[in-house]
Amino acid sequence: MNKQAAHPLLAILSIVVAVFALSLGDALIKETSADFSLWQLFVMRSVFAVPLLVGVVVFLVRRATIIPRALFWTTIRSLMLVVMWVAYYLSLSNVDFAVAAAAFYTIPIFIVLFAAAFVKERIGLSGWIAVALGFGGVLLVLRPDASGLSFYAVLPLLSAMLYAGAMILTGTKCRADHPLTLSLALNIAFLIIGLIVTGVFLMMPSISAPAPDLAYLLGPWTALTGETWMAAAILSLAIIIGSAGAAIAYQIGPASVVGVFDYSYLVFAALWGLLFFGESPDGLTALGMALIFGAGALVALRRPG
Repeated sequence: MNKQAAHPLLAILSIVVAVFALSLGDALIKETSADFSLWQLFVMRSVFAVPLLVGVVVFLVRRATIIPRALFWTTIRSLMLVVMWVAYYLSLSNVDFAVAAAAFYTIPIFIVLFAAAFVKERIGLSGWIAVALGFGGVLLVLRPDASGLSFYAVLPLLSAMLYAGAMILTGTKCRADHPLTLSLALNIAFLIIGLIVTGVFLMMPSISAPAPDLAYLLGPWTALTGETWMAAAILSLAIIIGSAGAAIAYQIGPASVVGVFDYSYLVFAALWGLLFFGESPDGLTALGMALIFGAGALVALRRPG
């Protein structure tokens, strides 16, 4: 793909579908985090995803390849995303879903800043106004205060920076690779790192009884049931759709535009929070959502530069 082949509307649709799938998967992870450890999740999810992606790449998509063309940058991208998901998933098991999602969705702010700093992408006045509105919306949703901040609440901010950097790489260094190739590389990274960390834990029995708040990160594998296997299959589908959709969006659309539409994750997070966890947004949260949508509309309608 090249810059002349940009399709902003398709990029927007792709990122909305991607964050729908990812937010649903994240809600399921929060719901089932007590059933298995993080590394077990990585391995189980990739056991489903990798063979499926290999089959699709080999037999259905001629332009995709098993080995990425930009192997070095794709590896860096995959590792950044693995660390990003480790931080975010750990936060989900210790803070409210809406709080983690709001902190995580400083992503578009970092994307715009990184695009301006490293790619020299011209944002324009209306773009910066949109970023300010979106950031204000996130603050209304998150409403941070000194007494409420914790290590786990900060983790989504780290995740946001890593995700933003990975998406900038997607749109610059990894443009020549098919989104399914990038998704396959990511899931292979999940599988390899999950197995390596599991092996390390098996050789360190002293970690077998971690503190309760670290059980999701350091706990041993647990016996699987039909429900947990089903959850792993759904999570595999969610990560395939989410990672491929995000790769498509950032390959064919301006990072600043796609990044702001990434905010729709917050809407889906509010929906899953209501359906799964009984969370209901208050007036300030609703106002924050309105600002976020306003920012997205402003960016979508603005003239470049």
